[in-house]
Amino acid sequence: MRNSMFMSRRTLLAGGSALALALSSKVALAGGKIKAAGIFTQPVEQQWDSRLHIALKAAQDRGDIDYVYSESVADNDYERVLRQYAEQKVDFIVGEAFGLERAARKVSLDYPDVAFLMGSSFGPQDPNFSVFDNWIHEPSYLTGMAAGAASKSGVIGMVGGYAIPEVNRLMNAFMNGARELNPDAKFLVNFIGSWYDPPKAKESAFAMIDAGADVMYAERFGVSDAAMERGVKAIGNVIDTAPDYPGTILASAIWHFEPTVDHMVAALKSKQYKADDYGKYSFMKYGGGSIILDETLVPADVVAKIRAKEAAIISGAYTVTVNNDEPKSS
Repeated sequence: MRNSMFMSRRTLLAGGSALALALSSKVALAGGKIKAAGIFTQPVEQQWDSRLHIALKAAQDRGDIDYVYSESVADNDYERVLRQYAEQKVDFIVGEAFGLERAARKVSLDYPDVAFLMGSSFGPQDPNFSVFDNWIHEPSYLTGMAAGAASKSGVIGMVGGYAIPEVNRLMNAFMNGARELNPDAKFLVNFIGSWYDPPKAKESAFAMIDAGADVMYAERFGVSDAAMERGVKAIGNVIDTAPDYPGTILASAIWHFEPTVDHMVAALKSKQYKADDYGKYSFMKYGGGSIILDETLVPADVVAKIRAKEAAIISGAYTVTVNNDEPKSS
């Protein structure tokens, strides 16, 4: 499906430079507050979408944008909602194109005066479809170091939503980080086939703990609940849930969408917006990713090793490998 989408894309992009000129003239009129719309397939409390929502609200609170949003939008209703906001003459739309690539890209071409900033596994599309992703493989590696050092059984459990590149790369980086401090670490890996099913994630985590896992990677909600109930440690992902699980979360890889939004707003204000890949703004050196460590749970010598690696990543002295392959139990 993804390949066929790009075959059609080549045809649709004919005349893209003319459309880009049309977009530039529209952006030139955006002198005051920029009108932004968010379209989310999950509740805004959900991990991934919450980061977009928080960043957009921060830009609104600063007075940079006027922001409206729709949440829990069904896949089969997504195109209609996209068009609805585009018809309202918003300046840019933020959302997820994962699984909805064809529809989202088609809509963007029908509204060349609107800038689109969409989570996507693919590249930008002229003139107005920019892409981003949560490239937090770097802090995920660092949280893996904390997990590897903490595991006494040498077995680490990992529960994910779907085995897609955006999830796989985080889990693989985490596993590599764990192996840095625990070369013999073993991993139990399962995907629950849902972005939001805490009971199912919790059940999967219980099974892994019963099989010997003493540290759990909580890519989905529900895993940390199981860890706290069974008295094992957990690693958080995307957001900081440590206050909800006292004494349980060793570390969390945090995604900050604010740099992405800020660069989008700056491009619109300066009349320099064009279709681009905004993924780099999720990297640690841009402030798009960070690690939170509970130093009451992680020994000082391990904290020092993690902080040293963090500095090396930010400076460019160390590069975390990107591996989009599906991780397997080992």
